[in-house]
Amino acid sequence: MIVNITFPSGIRKKYPTGTPVENILVHSDFLNKTYPLVAVKVNNDIASLTFRLEVNSYLTPVFLNSREGADIYRRSLCFLLTIAARDLFPKQRLVIGHSLGNGYFYYFVGKKEVESSNLKLLKEKMAEIVEADLPIRRRVISYKEAADFFKRNNQPDTRLLLEYRNEPKIPVYECGSFLDLAHAPLAPRTGILNFFEIKKYASGFLLRYPEHDRPDHITAFRDNPTLFSIYKEYKNWGSILKINCVGSLNALINKSEIREFIQVAEALHDKKIAQIADHICEKKEFIRLILIAGPSSSGKTTFSKKLAIQLKVLGRNPVAISLDNYFVSRELTPRDQDGNYDFEALEAIDIELLNNHLLKLFNGEEVSIPVFNFHTGRRRSKGLKMKLPQRSLLILEGIHALNDRLTPLISRENKYKIYISALTQLNLDDHNRIPTTDNRLVRRLVRDHQFRGHSALDTFSMWESVRKGEARHIFPFQDSANSAFNSALDYELAVLKVLAEPLLINVKPDSPHFYEARRLSSFLSNFKHIPPRWVPEHSILREFIGESGFKY
Repeated sequence: MIVNITFPSGIRKKYPTGTPVENILVHSDFLNKTYPLVAVKVNNDIASLTFRLEVNSYLTPVFLNSREGADIYRRSLCFLLTIAARDLFPKQRLVIGHSLGNGYFYYFVGKKEVESSNLKLLKEKMAEIVEADLPIRRRVISYKEAADFFKRNNQPDTRLLLEYRNEPKIPVYECGSFLDLAHAPLAPRTGILNFFEIKKYASGFLLRYPEHDRPDHITAFRDNPTLFSIYKEYKNWGSILKINCVGSLNALINKSEIREFIQVAEALHDKKIAQIADHICEKKEFIRLILIAGPSSSGKTTFSKKLAIQLKVLGRNPVAISLDNYFVSRELTPRDQDGNYDFEALEAIDIELLNNHLLKLFNGEEVSIPVFNFHTGRRRSKGLKMKLPQRSLLILEGIHALNDRLTPLISRENKYKIYISALTQLNLDDHNRIPTTDNRLVRRLVRDHQFRGHSALDTFSMWESVRKGEARHIFPFQDSANSAFNSALDYELAVLKVLAEPLLINVKPDSPHFYEARRLSSFLSNFKHIPPRWVPEHSILREFIGESGFKY
């Protein structure tokens, strides 16, 4: 049997069915003298270089300096670290925590601190494995073989994942004597993984990696103690409730005990929001403006409404003001490098008018809030009349809220900044984390379909631009926040799964976004489902799935 293989240059060649991709990579389209090849797209689905070609295929290289290549590199570094830790400390459980800057926080279970000497050993062992340039192979094994291996090798969280899967063949990655579930493609060899840093941090350490556009450079570390404290608090909370991985969440769903857990998770949200409100009101002589920012699908709108309720409990009168109405006219909107209107640029907002209105409102004067018409690209200067009531607080939510250039005329002591994001503390297992970005993307897929009529393809098409905007306008200012709020709910992906999976199935192999859809479908398959009707009406999750008790 023969398969036809089409290369990016348009050249077509014939190969025997079952030929591994790595056997045909001598073609010039796959040669890059600057950065190595880490994977290949086969009909828009990313596969390892050991993938065997069984149907007619279009092949596209995935080099290390691409975003997909960077994701593969980071996962492979985690795989490498796990091998090194198991070789050096076979009786200890090393657990991945969360991302922090360009790195992942790790800790050993039961250890209050990691000795510097052990970190030195880890770094040396990783370098040794890199130097050996060992192959990383994807293969399939029987369910029983996988279950027995993970039980025998002290990987209880990985073993627990298999409890809720029933495939007769389990895909794994193998390097030497180590096996791990194949959640997503890994690098073909350990020799590629030569740029990393091990840095002692808090009770554990950071595994630091290069940025995607500079794969041969480790940037200087930039700490964010506020975010780290939020992560740590939620991780401790998950450990107390014994829900810190997907397998333990599935076990709770299976035992029909999940509804109480939902109530506890929601109560924790309300408690944290109440604490932020308390903190704001402790400074009641000074705080006049509350500024809320966070990346896409972090739940800012519902958080703002829930915060307003807590502020009212404390006797304050919160008033929300929308930045959307302060956009400049379309012809004054700056353009990006491609010549398109850049609505996310700070200059797209009439900062002078906004600050003038804020000062007048704080002085007890009445202003006329403009109304922006997104169809005509113009605003009406005479809009809603506003005058602040007694004991009032203004709430301003938007992409630039944490940037002081948005409110340069407002004294810092009069501002209270809040950063919000979905910082899930759940892992797939000890050494495979759930990226915050994936959590938000699944939220957005569901919300865009529920409220905007968008398909999954529409959302995928916008997502790269959204992420670039976050990197420019939000993340650089997150550590300036007075408070950070974690909007993730540990049960939410089991709910979103029900609504997201039908959307992802509609992304077909002829789409350039097929891999993302397949990857997310595979990721969500690890969760048992929770009926959306069990979500409380005032939950932040209702902002994405609908039927909220709030009006938007």
